[in-house]
Amino acid sequence: MEVSGGSCRIGLWHVHVRWSGTMVHQVRFATTGIPGGVPAPIQRYCAGQVIDLLTLQSIASEEDTLFGRIYHAVREIPYGSRATYGQIAATVGTSPRVVGRAMAQNPTPLVVPCHRVVAAHGLGGFSPAVEIKEHLLAMEENSIRAQKKKRAGGLP
Repeated sequence: MEVSGGSCRIGLWHVHVRWSGTMVHQVRFATTGIPGGVPAPIQRYCAGQVIDLLTLQSIASEEDTLFGRIYHAVREIPYGSRATYGQIAATVGTSPRVVGRAMAQNPTPLVVPCHRVVAAHGLGGFSPAVEIKEHLLAMEENSIRAQKKKRAGGLP
């Protein structure tokens, strides 16, 4: 299957995606866009809709390696939630440092939502800029809050 590429906006950033069918090969953040489309679930996510991206596959979690198991565990963190490096490490039987290395090498952020993995006391890092992690976490929290408000009939 041919690999397609394109980008969409999320806040001040552009999300570049390389994908084929439901398999996402690469996700990167950049200050400029590139022509081409991205999978519809990623477009909806970037538009602030409450959506899980489990309908998409990640090239990162295809192999049965330690990093693959870490990526599988991270994919289980629900939209709007967080887990610590230590919690993920305990799940897969490794150390928080190894989880941090896996997150730094994650080829498909958003699909493997490494922004939801935080330090025990703080956010932890994020490439290319921790401001993206802050934006993604805030967007998810705000989207869930808005969804709950809408379900409650618009009452605060």
